[in-house]
Amino acid sequence: MTEPHRGGDRRRSGGARRNPGPPRGRSGPARPVTVDPARVAAHELLTAVRERDAYANLAMPAILRRHRLRDRDAALATELGYGTLRALGLLDAVVAACADRPLHRIEPPLVDALRLGAYQLLRTRIPAHAAVDTIVDLVRDRAGSRSAGFVNAILRKVAEQDEAAWTAQLAPSVEEDPLGHSAFVHAHPRWIAQAFADALGGTAELDAALAADDARPVVHLLARPGEITAEELALVTGGTEAPYSPYGVHLEPGSGDVGDIDAVAEGLAVVQDEGSQLVALALARAELAGDDGGRWLDLCAGPGGKAVLLGGLVALDGGALAAVERSEHRADLVRRAVDGLPVTVHTADGREAPLPDAAFDRVLVDAPCTGLGALRRRPEARWRRNPEDVAGLARLQRELLTAALRHVRPGGVVAYVTCSPHLSETVGVVGAVLRRHRDVEKVDARAVLPGVPDLGDGPAVQLWPHRHGTDAMFVTLLRRLP
Repeated sequence: MTEPHRGGDRRRSGGARRNPGPPRGRSGPARPVTVDPARVAAHELLTAVRERDAYANLAMPAILRRHRLRDRDAALATELGYGTLRALGLLDAVVAACADRPLHRIEPPLVDALRLGAYQLLRTRIPAHAAVDTIVDLVRDRAGSRSAGFVNAILRKVAEQDEAAWTAQLAPSVEEDPLGHSAFVHAHPRWIAQAFADALGGTAELDAALAADDARPVVHLLARPGEITAEELALVTGGTEAPYSPYGVHLEPGSGDVGDIDAVAEGLAVVQDEGSQLVALALARAELAGDDGGRWLDLCAGPGGKAVLLGGLVALDGGALAAVERSEHRADLVRRAVDGLPVTVHTADGREAPLPDAAFDRVLVDAPCTGLGALRRRPEARWRRNPEDVAGLARLQRELLTAALRHVRPGGVVAYVTCSPHLSETVGVVGAVLRRHRDVEKVDARAVLPGVPDLGDGPAVQLWPHRHGTDAMFVTLLRRLP
């Protein structure tokens, strides 16, 4: 696709822009084309993710600002962009069934437009004529009438059936391949559906888990300890207090740009999933052998969300937190996040941090992982990750947990945390490390998460979107024997 025609300001009161005519090289007669800016923004997001491996949650705010989209237009662009990225596998299957050539032989920008149109047709209440016409106009504006006609023909075929009918036609048989059927219906790669089923102990809850993972998530806030209470934060934001975390607040859907909330702008609150709050609280509440000397360590601190919570909690008792982050950029993010708290940030590899051994009362290992537990908040991630990623990450996780056990004092506690339910990253890592450390015992994490239901048999805890409304966070508590 060519760049849109540039010139003077063509913004109109309705938010659309009108080009005086197609640029040179386009086929078909010249005519004015009205392009909906929300669709333009969503299409630009798909392009950024495809071409630059951009993170949707980081790219989208800049795109919205560039197009000056706010309120309903911004919400529509975000829903279309994020929704399309979440459903990519399902959409590609439907588009491929309607096209006369394989997707890899269609120009990538047109594939993005087709995905965006198919998402509107299959997963929104947007009328079919509007879903098709807006995308056709976008393509005509950027690639000319011939490409617009091609996209129009495919989208009209997509519109002939709803999502249920396409699923019945294209999904694996539920009788012959129930897991593959669930993966297709809920737009997840098969290997991720298998990982969920393994962690759940079977397929009984798989559809519920995948459906919750495919839904648009509610924004969760953390009320910074010592700065504002959850009750106060809920009052000033119009949200509701979280059901399990005493520092959490859930915002209502359509609350707008979180950065515009005064409490967030003023540093009284940060965006943080309730599950992330709970695993950090599990560490802070775990019983030690001996007194808590207020020496805490966050071994993988970037970008700083859990360091804010731990730093706020340890500050209440006069202690201090050491935070380690390998990346200089992410270490700077941690420094900004914990400004004003008794937190010292070290730029170092957590496996070889220049910190004393056996010196810390509580150590958090929020290990780098596949992120399969936060796919609902990272719409592009499910199609970016590969099963081959797991082995390398599990090796890194074992090394980080081993380092944490070296830094914790006898009687102290380590929390091993991942934002992934994959067994190789959770119980597999813990089991492998404990086989080489006989001076460590497991602590029942369920006991320090009172009021949280459906925590399983313990002693580790696996949270789930469909059970708890949180990301699928995992935590194991380990106490080094005195």
